[in-house]
Parts: sequence; structure tokens; C-alpha cells
Amino acid sequence: MKSDIQTIASIVCDCLLKHGIDAVLSGGAVVSIYTNNEYESKDLDFISSSDIKTIEKALTGIGFSKSSGRHFTHPKTEYFIEFPKPPLAIGNMPIKEWAIQNNKAGKLQLLTPTHSVMDRLAGYFHWNDKQNLDQALMIAKKHPIKIKEIERWAKNEGEEQKYEIFRKSL
Repeated sequence: MKSDIQTIASIVCDCLLKHGIDAVLSGGAVVSIYTNNEYESKDLDFISSSDIKTIEKALTGIGFSKSSGRHFTHPKTEYFIEFPKPPLAIGNMPIKEWAIQNNKAGKLQLLTPTHSVMDRLAGYFHWNDKQNLDQALMIAKKHPIKIKEIERWAKNEGEEQKYEIFRKSL
């Protein structure tokens, strides 16, 4: 399974969907995909409301095994899969829609570029993590984003000052 992160994510997501498991890729893996690995993640965070036993049953069919808790590994890839607890949300905002990519490896559901920017800004806002700010900027400079939606979200999070740093850096 010597493939890039987008291919692995697509194989996993497509497998889950075929087993009736809805899952959306979030976190650093989405940044890797949207920046063509300008930022590189080895961890695929899928958010799913399905129970971990159902997920495990689906993933064993494509060679993944549960390594601990909500983590899965495959002997032929350096990428590992994690299933953070649902719901799919960024800060206090639930996410109800996402992007869908169809490719040779399958169907991939992932955060939109706008939501991925917000996801990275959440890390910057709440942990003062400059690397997250840099990742948000990488995505925003490569993809169209809904700046008003991000601004409204940042205001609801009480982070107008840090949002302004982001906006001025664009």
C-alpha cells in the first residue's frame, strides 16, 4: 500500500462508506491534501458517529488492524488512522456539510477548504500554535475560501484579534 495520503484516505473512506459508515476526514491530513504536502501529516483523522467495533470490522477487510483505542495501522503504509470522538465540529460550530472527492482510489469525504482553515485556526486560537496559523494560511492561499464565514466563526469563538492576524497575513 505504497501510496500518498490522499489515496490512502480515499481507500479508507470508500471502504467505510461501502460498509454504511459515514466518515469525514479532518485535521492535518486535509491540510496535506489541500497543500499538496507542503504540510505533511502521517495521521488520518476521520470523524464518524459509528461505533469503533463496526469501524474495526470494516477496516480489517482492507488490512488495517486496531493498534489501540481508536487508532488503526496497516503493515504496508506509514500512515495511521485515528477516529476522534464525534461530533464533527470546529470549536463550538457543528459541521453539517463537507467536500467530496471522487478518484481512482474511491470516494473521499473531507472538510472543505474553508472548514479546514477554521480547523487550523482553532488550534491557533486555543493553543496559540503558530504552526496551525501557518497551515491555515497555506490552504487559504491555494484555495478559494469563504472569508466572511471564517470571520463570523472567529467572532463567535471570541477570537477577533487573532482572526485579524490571519486576515492581514493573507
